[in-house]
Amino acid sequence: MNKVFDSLAFPCGRVMNNRFMLAPLTNTQSKVDGRLSEAEIRWLEMRAEGGFGVTMTAAAHVNSLGQGFAGQLGVFSDAHLPGLRDLARRIKAHASLAVVQIHHAGFRAPRELIGDMPVAPSPSEKFGARGLEHDEVQSLIEDFISGAVRAKQAGFDGVEIHAAHNYIIGQFLSAEFNRRTDEYGGPLANRCKVLFDIIKGIRERCGADFLLGVRLSPERHGILLEEAVSTAKALFAAKEIDFLDVSAWNIYKEPIEERFQGRSLLSYFVELNRGEIRLGAAGKIYSPEDICHCLDQGLDFVLLGRAAMLHHNYPQLLRDDAAFKPKHIPVSRAYLRDEGLSEKFLDYIVGMWPDFISS
Repeated sequence: MNKVFDSLAFPCGRVMNNRFMLAPLTNTQSKVDGRLSEAEIRWLEMRAEGGFGVTMTAAAHVNSLGQGFAGQLGVFSDAHLPGLRDLARRIKAHASLAVVQIHHAGFRAPRELIGDMPVAPSPSEKFGARGLEHDEVQSLIEDFISGAVRAKQAGFDGVEIHAAHNYIIGQFLSAEFNRRTDEYGGPLANRCKVLFDIIKGIRERCGADFLLGVRLSPERHGILLEEAVSTAKALFAAKEIDFLDVSAWNIYKEPIEERFQGRSLLSYFVELNRGEIRLGAAGKIYSPEDICHCLDQGLDFVLLGRAAMLHHNYPQLLRDDAAFKPKHIPVSRAYLRDEGLSEKFLDYIVGMWPDFISS
């Protein structure tokens, strides 16, 4: 348990003061134009004040056509800078590293929300999406880089590139959804090129001391475990990022592909030679025992999602009491309001996890 409260240095030189990272939780609290609301700032600041070593925003879309859900944070316009500056300042005032997750929904952008046909690596009749032209792929890469530059201008310590959950970078990584015949399609190395070009651009324009992470899906959504592991190996070998965040759904689960079963999904990533790059995971990490299991298996840090919704000060509670036990769901709306969740956030939770809030 003592390791949970050890500091952790990243290759860029930034240091998180414990092993707790706030997961990038969708919360639908931003304004229609992507500007931060006071409710969203409060939700995040409370987690920083509560002891999280890294406080990460929800996915922030880097282009208006990449919006994935209503109430989503934006990082595609200078109009977003005042709120972002306020948020970065308030997170860092509590000695927490401030990180923006940068994102584009691709074919998962609802047409009724963006007012246009969604885009994807290749045309998709199933998702009603058109394929990006070659110059539009270049623009997409620039959108991510510009989003990172804007986050740095706002005072954030770094960004995480959202390459998971079948959003646009994950769509490029997937042979199922990426059927391009140019340098961005075909073999895995080509399908990874968008991600690596974004990383290269961010590193060049934000500097060596800017915290840079990537979130990957290890399987599902057209992603094969073998290819996800190969992508992770390539990221570690390139030595351009500071951390990899594996969105595992459940830290104890085995792979869905039968030939890889018999050991945990995460074990395939932990065993890789990652040098100084840090490895973390999210996926039903709830109890102190879950956290210790992750660190014992070789992860460097954990990302808390729903547990952080229940306890804004989870790290402080555990630090002060080794016997701390988190609350069990369901909990009342009033309880979650006191934990910094607005009515919009609560309504979203009801739709996503009906058993989370008591009637």
